[in-house]
Amino acid sequence: MTKGRYFTYVLVLGLLTAIGPFSIDMYLPGFEDIAAGLGTTTAMVTLSLSSYFVGISIGQLLYGPLLDRFGRKKPLYAGLALYIVATFVCMQAKDIHTLIVLRFIQALGSCAAQVAAMAMVRDIFGEKDSARVYSLLLLVLGASPMCAPTAGGYIVTLWGWRIVFLVLLIVGVLITVLTIFFLPESYAADKQFSLKPLPILRNFLSVLRVRRFLVYVLVEAFAFAGLFAYVSGSPTVFMGYFHLDKRTYGWVFAFLSVAFIVLSQLNGLLLRRFRSEQIVRVALLGQVVVALLFFAGNLAAWWGLGYTIFFLFLFLTFLGFAYPNATALCMAPFSRNAGTASALLGFFQLGVGTLASVAVSVFSNGTSMPMVAVIAVSSVGAMIILAAGQGSRATRLSGSDLSTR
Repeated sequence: MTKGRYFTYVLVLGLLTAIGPFSIDMYLPGFEDIAAGLGTTTAMVTLSLSSYFVGISIGQLLYGPLLDRFGRKKPLYAGLALYIVATFVCMQAKDIHTLIVLRFIQALGSCAAQVAAMAMVRDIFGEKDSARVYSLLLLVLGASPMCAPTAGGYIVTLWGWRIVFLVLLIVGVLITVLTIFFLPESYAADKQFSLKPLPILRNFLSVLRVRRFLVYVLVEAFAFAGLFAYVSGSPTVFMGYFHLDKRTYGWVFAFLSVAFIVLSQLNGLLLRRFRSEQIVRVALLGQVVVALLFFAGNLAAWWGLGYTIFFLFLFLTFLGFAYPNATALCMAPFSRNAGTASALLGFFQLGVGTLASVAVSVFSNGTSMPMVAVIAVSSVGAMIILAAGQGSRATRLSGSDLSTR
């Protein structure tokens, strides 16, 4: 594969994975304006974020079998079309309940992009290079939290929150065009792959029986849940509790994203000397230490705005190392049913993340404590799961395709 083609594939795959984060992050600065415009509260607007997480979690399981049955691109096109239509209708929502439902539908479309992208990385680059490619995807993926809230803050201030969805609509169309012309079909349709409920269930169970997958998918899901808690809680913490304006909030969000993108690119250098298992272990340990210090100091009312940003920066730094390696370890055992494995990966990741998001919303009290507490609980949970699963030989395997049909 030439360098130019390698770059093109990574770029388009990264843009596909960025559709979801853009749809999440860009409208965050508009929460107060949406609440005022639709005659509701900010807490109710937060439920539109939670419904998005629910939709993208459920959608993972729908697209996995379709990607293995029809190839990667046809289900991907269907999902992108649904996303574009739902985004157009979101722009015209008249009440909060309609927006909550439309965000769920929008998520069902966008999750096709994420599931397909993860499976295509495994198809195109194989087991050996997938961890490096996942790190590169973070570079593109991470640009969304850098650009989206900042751009969203300016858009909401200048033109109103509905224009945010117009921008998302345009982004969705552009990414669809790039996918059509620059991304190859990486997996031939498998007519032997049944779409009947029982065979689909058996195939999901065959993936879950691979202990290595089960351990690392739960590790990644709990580690990543802290990011969902941060995204859900940050508008309340920074704009409500610390009284930052929309634009400043966008810049703080962008600054914190640097930890998740730029520093995660050091992962490629670390992989030259260390195995993914080693990096995950050290990264999770650092994440737990930071989360517990953050929680203890917050409980004692020690941390102001500066320390809050500092601890979130450290947390996202360690997550930037844990995420790509845990993802690669999850997907490594699978080739023929990578779509199903990718779907389960997304389901667990987003399912646990949704619970974290809902917890932050339910226990919201106008302070940073709900967000910080969920980050601490999820980080400790990830470390406990990793420690419990490390003794298994299957968890330590690094090569062969362990999956069955």
